[in-house]
Amino acid sequence: MTTTAFDTEEDLTVLGGPVRLYRAGSTGPPVLLLHGAMLDTAHGIWHDVVPVLATDHQVLVIDMPRHGASRPWSGWLGDAFYRRFLPALLDELGLDDVAIMGLSMGGGAGMRFALEHPERVRALIAVNPGGLDRKRPYHLLTWLMLRVPGLLRGSTWVMARFPGYVRSSLIPSLAAGEDTAGFARIIAGVQEEAREKERFGERAMDDWQIDWYGPLRTRFGGIEELRGLRVPTLWVHGDDDPLISHDEMAAAHAATPGSRFETVARAGHLLPYDQPEKLGELAREFLAEA
Repeated sequence: MTTTAFDTEEDLTVLGGPVRLYRAGSTGPPVLLLHGAMLDTAHGIWHDVVPVLATDHQVLVIDMPRHGASRPWSGWLGDAFYRRFLPALLDELGLDDVAIMGLSMGGGAGMRFALEHPERVRALIAVNPGGLDRKRPYHLLTWLMLRVPGLLRGSTWVMARFPGYVRSSLIPSLAAGEDTAGFARIIAGVQEEAREKERFGERAMDDWQIDWYGPLRTRFGGIEELRGLRVPTLWVHGDDDPLISHDEMAAAHAATPGSRFETVARAGHLLPYDQPEKLGELAREFLAEA
């Protein structure tokens, strides 16, 4: 049975597509949470962070398009899409501005939104965000593999039909492995999301991720852009993150005027699963100051 950290949920239409919105907390300023790519959902990644934030914030959480209950979507949902989607989402919510906390892809999309629309972002909390570096290990090989016909939909089929594979793949991504709090709930949610991806004929990776990869370097993002980031910003890094290095995050902090940088011990890329209470308290402290 699915447990929930949310008080209410509702279905919105944004840019012609379905978006499931969850709310928690009834007082304080609003904060919007954006999860990551692939098998992330609002119910999964933010489950234990929301109660901490909701003590003194109105917490707004969405299933990103083609995740959770935000289905089906047609067309290409890459960088250009998210640059239109986030302003349209705030318009639909009737918000002139909001604080944003984003993980991985959600952090990258939130970062670009803050760069282009600083007047609409009260504060940004970027948790292991995507889009910082301009070249990844095995970059050209990865770009070529992403273009192999059927590979990403075939990967979805494998994840949906072999839940043990999903489980064994996720365990190394959690700092405490099978001892992670709520492990059974986390695994069940991720396996369900894999089945939904197959049911809707989706690729294993999000279009935003595929869009990011150019043949020799990434198509957008990069540390150099952050010198123009003019909103209060907190960079949060899991010290065991295998995808985003401490040096990259430190460089992002150094490039962003007036920003803060926090490293969380015993946490990897999926930091909200590993240290949800710590992340929630860091966010509350920063938002109170910002």
